[in-house]
Amino acid sequence: MFEKLQIFQMAHAMAQHAGARQSVLARNIANADTPGYVARDIAPFAESYGSISDFAQRATRSGHISDNAGGFAVKARAAAAGATDPNGNSVALEQEMLKAVDAKRQHDRALAIYKSSLTVLRAATGRR
Repeated sequence: MFEKLQIFQMAHAMAQHAGARQSVLARNIANADTPGYVARDIAPFAESYGSISDFAQRATRSGHISDNAGGFAVKARAAAAGATDPNGNSVALEQEMLKAVDAKRQHDRALAIYKSSLTVLRAATGRR
């Protein structure tokens, strides 16, 4: 009866999305000095949530590290005109840090939704 509550699935998917985005942003920051590196990002959660089956990890072997962050579509982010470094790098550390804060807030929001839903469920079943 309670194994398919939509609110818990949504909170889980939101937390997964935030973690995957944090991973992509960390990769961008790590490659801030790499010549020719193009900054990447993941589509917003609202766009990704429609296809819940895409959230599964896809790897050819257990130790495989890919550019696909937990099943989310990772795309190169278009740089503003003149925003690339002379070496072709399009990573702006200030923007990446702001996006990382946004991803953390999204993860915290997912945890708050999950905890609040658990509280409501416990109250409904008579447990506090």
